[in-house]
Amino acid sequence: MGALSRILAPPQGCPATSPDEPDHFDTSTRADAARARTRPYGRAPVTLDGWSQTLGAGALLGIAAGAVALLLILVMVLRVHAFLALIVVSLLTALATGLPLGAIVPQVLVPNFGNTLGSVALLIGLGAILGRLIESSGGARAAADLMVRLFGEKRAAFALGLTSLLLGFPIFFDAGLIIMLPIIFAVARRIGGQNLLLFGFSGIAAFSVMHVFLPPHPGPVAATEFFGANLGVVLLIGLVIAFPTWYISGYLWARFINKRFPMIVPELFGALDEDQPKNPAKAGTVIAVLLLPLVLIFLNTGLVSLASVGIVDGKATWVQALALIGTSPVALLLTVLVAMVVLGAARGETGSALEKVVERTLGPVASVILITGAGGMFGGVLRASGIGDALAGVLSNLGLPVILAAYLIAVMLRVAQGSATVALVTTAGLIAPAVIGGGFNTIQTAAITLAAAAGSVCASHVNDSGFWLVGRLVGMDVKTTLKTWTVQQTIESVVGFTLVLAIYLIF
Repeated sequence: MGALSRILAPPQGCPATSPDEPDHFDTSTRADAARARTRPYGRAPVTLDGWSQTLGAGALLGIAAGAVALLLILVMVLRVHAFLALIVVSLLTALATGLPLGAIVPQVLVPNFGNTLGSVALLIGLGAILGRLIESSGGARAAADLMVRLFGEKRAAFALGLTSLLLGFPIFFDAGLIIMLPIIFAVARRIGGQNLLLFGFSGIAAFSVMHVFLPPHPGPVAATEFFGANLGVVLLIGLVIAFPTWYISGYLWARFINKRFPMIVPELFGALDEDQPKNPAKAGTVIAVLLLPLVLIFLNTGLVSLASVGIVDGKATWVQALALIGTSPVALLLTVLVAMVVLGAARGETGSALEKVVERTLGPVASVILITGAGGMFGGVLRASGIGDALAGVLSNLGLPVILAAYLIAVMLRVAQGSATVALVTTAGLIAPAVIGGGFNTIQTAAITLAAAAGSVCASHVNDSGFWLVGRLVGMDVKTTLKTWTVQQTIESVVGFTLVLAIYLIF
């Protein structure tokens, strides 16, 4: 999950620039381009100079399994707050894996916590303010009424999912989720009943599918670079499998779990005020506000694509300036400022009233931000300790067919250390020689690329910051998130791989 600045970041080993001010577009070599595309913005690699892991793969994987089990016991059985539990388990895991005592806090815990916050805190904060402005202005209800009139109550969830699929093409998962939540919540409230997961998962799963399988998202682009695949063919196959993968793992799964886990809409954007304003915002105004960040982010995406093929000069000042405006945090900031005018001041809301709206919004999302950061810290500890590398070494020599090996290695790495990007890039690095030298045709190479991408999304759980982000935004506890989101991600992975494998075998 991330923003387009990941594509703009310099290769590893170069000084990191500000997340909102990319230094340059680096497309000099395949390896450098792949690294640039997978570097989360604002994140410098965590290194432990002079230290090497001495524990074997079995011991490391046992520690990882024990850490996950302990975390679940603390949160689900002992009812320890997830933020505190994640910090405790991260520290104990670091000690158990033998990380240098003097480096655990300054070089592992704090950097990984801060790195995760750098990619989500601004998005959550700004997105929550935007959602609250839309809600308090009456615009969310107006937009929900319009959608229900157009598609009907029975098809509203399907329509939300299709809309999210379209919006998810240029915009990354976390930003798209934040932008669409006000409308998802409003439609769920409009239709009534405890049906949050029907509408929520229909939309959230759509963004996830697009993020996993479709360029220009960083995962498939990185794997394409490593394997030497044709980006256009990867895009074409991704488009072919996106809808059926979403329909099964998103829409049908949402209908299934909604009956088993009935939930009401959480008060993330404040409690629903039945006394809507006398002059509510119009649905068209709300739609225009929501489209603004999408247009800006798509501008960034387009410029990156044009620069990568040499159509525009990525170092030109005007390109850098427009790319800056199109980064997710800046795009959301500009949208919030516009929303304060068109949804607030234009309707007669005073400055003090708008200030109170913002103030009431930030408190409820603070817990979401902190827990998400702590989840990223836990995953960072698992990566720094060498657990992912140990597992990769075990799996790399199994003698499996290349496409199956790509999928299974990515799955195991994802489950072991949490980061989908790390799982995908590590997998690609391990099997790239076999793919490049294997004599595969263009379609088969693209299918192997997407097989690795499918594996990297499987079984999101407590070591993945995205697990905590989705669970807390939707208002689910850990047990419910495991039963719904973790299973959804697994279904998405299996369905996506099955479709890709069929294409591989046919061609």
